[in-house]
Amino acid sequence: MHLPAAIGAFSDFLSSIFHTMRMGRSTVPPSYKYQPIAYNSRASSVRIAGETIVRPKGEFRGEGDAILYGPETALDFELELAAFIGPGNALGAPIGIAQAADHIFGYCLLNDWSARGIQRWESQPLGPFSGKSFSTSISPWIVTSEALAPFRAPAFTRDADDPAPFPHLSHGTDLEEGGFDIALDAYWRTAAMRANGAAPAQVTHTNANALYWTFAQMVTYHTANGCNLRPGDLLASGTVSGPTDDSRACIAELNTGATTPLAIGDEQRLWLADGDEAIFRGRAERAGHVAIGFGECSGVIGPAVAD
Repeated sequence: MHLPAAIGAFSDFLSSIFHTMRMGRSTVPPSYKYQPIAYNSRASSVRIAGETIVRPKGEFRGEGDAILYGPETALDFELELAAFIGPGNALGAPIGIAQAADHIFGYCLLNDWSARGIQRWESQPLGPFSGKSFSTSISPWIVTSEALAPFRAPAFTRDADDPAPFPHLSHGTDLEEGGFDIALDAYWRTAAMRANGAAPAQVTHTNANALYWTFAQMVTYHTANGCNLRPGDLLASGTVSGPTDDSRACIAELNTGATTPLAIGDEQRLWLADGDEAIFRGRAERAGHVAIGFGECSGVIGPAVAD
C-alpha cells in the first residue's frame, strides 16, 4: 500500500470540545466556539499505516523542572478522522460554506502521533512543532464523500448558551447533515502480546458525531482569509474524543494526565513503549445500507536513533 495522494499541505484541527476540555483546560480557549482552531503540521512526514514509528528525540521538562534532551518518554497516539481536498480553490477566493462539502473528495483514518513532553515544553507561544512533525499515519483507503452519504448526521448540538457560528460558517444543509455517524475504535498491543498471537486490547470506542465543528466548516474557515487549498491537501479533525470515559481518544486522556497506568494485556503502560502497536479502525453502519470500513491505521513504535 502507498499514500493515496501527493499531500502538499496538512492542517490539523481541534474539533472535539471534550478533548479540548480534558487536556488540562477547565474552559476552552476564547475563540474555540467561534471558529475552528487548527495548526499547520508537516506534510512530508505523513506516512501510510503499517510503517514503524521511530521514537523522536527532543527537549522536555524532567524531574525537578530540569530541562533534558533525549528520546521522548511520553509518546502518545491520537485517533482522528481526516479529509482529502478535491477541487480546491484559487488564492484569494474563499470557499463558501454552501459549497465546502463539494471540495472534499473523501476521508481516511489518521493517527497524529504526539510526543507529549516535547510538545508541552515547546508549545508556548507558537504551538506544536517537533512534538508533532516527526510522523503522522493514515489508513491507505480514501472512502469517498459519495460513499459516506448514507451515514451523514446532523452537526453537533451546541449548548443553548454557546454562540451561534457567524453566517459564513453556518448553512442549513451543513446543520442538517454536516456530521457523520462513524464508529471509531483504538486498540493497543504490546510486543509480548504480538509474539503470543494475542488480540490487541481495545482502549477507545468513540464516534465522529462528537466533533464540535463539521469538515465543511473547517474548509470554509481555512479559506476564509483567501488561503488556497489544493487537490490532495489533508485536513484532520483533531482527536475525536466523546463525552464518556471509553470515548477518550488519546493516551493523555486515558491515563488521566499521566496519573493512571493502563492495563494492556498483562503489562502496565503509562505511555507507548518500544514495540507497542496502536491500531485504529473505523466503520459506518446504518440499517438498509451496506456498511463501510476504513481499513486499519496502525503503527509499531521503534527505538530512538542512537546518538
